[in-house]
Formats: sequence, C-alpha cells, structure tokens
Amino acid sequence: MATKNALEVFKSRGLDEKTSEKLIENGYTYTKVARANEKKLREIEKLIGEKKLKQILSVVRSKDRGPKKKKEKPLKAITLTKMELPVKVEKPSNFEDKLTKMLEGMNKKLPWSVMHEIAMRLDGANISDKMLKKILETTHERCQVHAVDPGESVGILAAQSIGEPGTQMTMRTFHYAGVAEMNVTLGLPRLIEIVDARRVPSTPIMEIHLEVSSEDDLEKVRAIASNIELTNLIDIADIETDINTMEVLVKLDKRKMERKNITPEEVLRKLNKAKGLKGLAEMRESMIVIKCDEPSYKKLQKISEDAKSSQIKGIDGINRAVIRKLGGRYVVYTEGSNLEKVLMIDHVDKTKTTTNSILEIYEVLGVEAARNSIINEASKTLEEQGLTVDIRHIMLVADLMTNDGDVKAIGRHGISGRKSSVLARAAFEITSTHLLRAAIIGEVDPLEGVVENIIVGQPVTVGTGAVNLVWAPPKKDGE
Repeated sequence: MATKNALEVFKSRGLDEKTSEKLIENGYTYTKVARANEKKLREIEKLIGEKKLKQILSVVRSKDRGPKKKKEKPLKAITLTKMELPVKVEKPSNFEDKLTKMLEGMNKKLPWSVMHEIAMRLDGANISDKMLKKILETTHERCQVHAVDPGESVGILAAQSIGEPGTQMTMRTFHYAGVAEMNVTLGLPRLIEIVDARRVPSTPIMEIHLEVSSEDDLEKVRAIASNIELTNLIDIADIETDINTMEVLVKLDKRKMERKNITPEEVLRKLNKAKGLKGLAEMRESMIVIKCDEPSYKKLQKISEDAKSSQIKGIDGINRAVIRKLGGRYVVYTEGSNLEKVLMIDHVDKTKTTTNSILEIYEVLGVEAARNSIINEASKTLEEQGLTVDIRHIMLVADLMTNDGDVKAIGRHGISGRKSSVLARAAFEITSTHLLRAAIIGEVDPLEGVVENIIVGQPVTVGTGAVNLVWAPPKKDGE
C-alpha cells in the first residue's frame, strides 16, 4: 500500500512510471529525493543517469513547491508598564558645534557630557577664542588625569582613598542639629556600619516626605505623624493594679490623647484585641478597667504588664516622629525605621521617602536601590566630616557589595569569605581553618588574583601582568 502511494506521488508530479518504480525499489521516496544531500544525489545519478536526475530535481525542487510551514509557537504575554521619564532631549547648540570644531583642530576629544556642560556654562559669555582654547586644553588634561589605565588596581586605590580619610574621622555619636536633638550615628562608627552591612543601624532614622504643602494642612500632617509614631498604652495613661478587686485600672491622660489624636473608644477597642487581654477591658466612668479572669496575683501582674506594652497606634519600630518643613513641603523625621509599612500610608511621597537602614531598602525596594543607598550614605558620612572622596571609589565599593544580587559585608562573613581563591581567603582571617577545609575537600587555587600570586612569588595579574602574549610561529611549507 505504501509503495503504491509513493508511486502515485511521483506520477502526480509528472515523472514517468518506470523511473518512479526504480527509485521506490531502491528505497527513495519523494521526500527523500527532495531532501537528498550531495552523496545521496550521486547514488541516485548512478542508478538512473544524469539526465533523469536533472529531470527529477526540476520537479521535486521546483520553485512552485512552497517552503515547509513551521508550526507557530503561542505568543507569550508580556505586561508592559507605561512610564514617562522627564528627560529633556536637546540638540547641540551652535556654541557646542564651535567647541567640537575647536577640539578637532586641536586633535583632542572630550566626553559629550563634559562638552555639553561647558557649552551650557559658557554660552553667551564674553570669552575670546584664545581663552576658550585654554579652557578646553585644561579640561582635556584633567580628563586624562582622571581616566583609569587598563589593568589598574582600582580596588587598592578605592581602599586607600576611603581608608586614609577614615583615620581622620571622629568616633562619637552626634545629635542631629535642627531636628529636636535627634540622635544619629556619624563618623567612623557609621562608616563601619555601612561596609559591614548591619541589619539594624545603631540609630535607625527615616526621612519621610509628604505630599502636603499648604499651611492649612498642618493638622493633616500631624495626624499622619501620629499614625506613624508608635504609641503604647503607658504613653497616654497611668496604670494601677487593685489587688482587692483583682482589676487593672487605666487612667487616661486626655491632654496626651488629644496631642496624639486618640479617643477613649479607640483605646478600649485596641485593648480588647490585644494578646492576653481579649474581652477583659470595659469602660467605667472616665477610666478603663481590665478584669482578671482568675484569682491569681501572678496573672494580675501579667495583665498589667501586657496592658502597659499594648500598641494603641502607630508603626512597629518607630518610637518618635518630628515634623519639619523643607522647601515648602513637610518632612517627618523618625527615630526607628519601618520602610515597608510607612510606604503604605496615604499622603507619603514614595519617591523621596528613605531610611538609613540599607538592608531594609534592599528587602523593600531591591538591590539597585540598596546600591544607591550605600553610595549616598557613605558619601554623606564622609562629607559631614569635611572629607572629600571621589564618588567612583564609593561606587566601586557599592558595586562589589551588591554584584551578586544581595548586600554583602566587606569581611570574612561577606566578600572576603566568599572569594574563590583559598590563599586569598586564608590571607584575610582564620588562616588555618581555610587551609584545612581546602585540604580536606581537595580544593584547587587557580592563582588568578593579586594576593595569591604574591604569596607564591609570581607576578601579579594587574597592570602589564594582566596581559598574556601568545606567539604563533610561522608555518613551514607543506604544513
């Protein structure tokens, strides 16, 4: 049946019956002939002759035989978020063209961003061409000085550039002037916190920007601040225990409650939902009474302690909130940090609100935001001490701390402890432990870094040592 069908296919394509039968007898179907390679075509030619082969190929490989249809793959749906970036695209000005031609005449080049900034600053100024040429020459010299040579030891330069000014930094915790004497860690302790990637800074602080600018909205700002600041029952009431009636008496301070925008009904509702106090509190005249559900002094004392620590309002971790106005907008500074919950509050500007807790930024906003936070916090810490460090050194440290997708400390529990080289890890700390572990598992050191090559007495892989030359000898005749 299969042979008959194959014969019909050849005949329907215009081939004579004798040639078709000969091909089929030797195992060649229409599809095999159409897809035959050079070796198979030579075999077919020996079988039926060159003339017949050309006739067959003219039929099976004719142009009217369309390409094989590929099975279409289902389209994958991609969710696109439209976003407009406020970037102003400007054409080069006439003055910028003049600078470009002047540089070309000097046979020199400058980055476009530098050229654009020079043009913006000098356009319209009464400057002679001689002075303009001098400015371009000086700028070009400065750019050449600041350029990094290939194979340069940028890590050592960054360590030296940050470490040396660090010796001039103070060792104390300062008060944050202008923000109601809020404590903040500065100087060397803060720099150590940053490079150690501490989960909780010694003085966590948030800078919460609000989308409220009018003077008439100060009450709204205070309401937002009271919703942020953590308020426990002990902050707004005097708490006593009555051992005669086995009750805890909560005497509310109306002045403190008004300041924090809290009502007695709200306090009662929160107490009845609190752990260990559910359904035990009731309003009695001007105070709240919490009953002890069993005749035990120990249980009464526990109810009293639970009541004191009961959270009435605010966000966990934020113990204090201070309102300030900067540039026509309100800013709330806090002692304590909880970025995730603060960003969920209405009227909080989510694009500007930040915290000095780098790992919290990483967990909420991701690794790129954490990288920017490391750069900003380290730069701010150095600048507050009057120290100037090139931003590229700090960026290198931030890149190294975040290049694996998470935030790592610079130390044996972070970057230094994760190096691929056994000798580099051993040279940093706990030498015997690293060497013993490497010996047990048979670890191999490829000797690709600087430290390990110094240990074994080989040229280091930086500068000219980073280049490997390969010579290919000329081939002799006949090779």
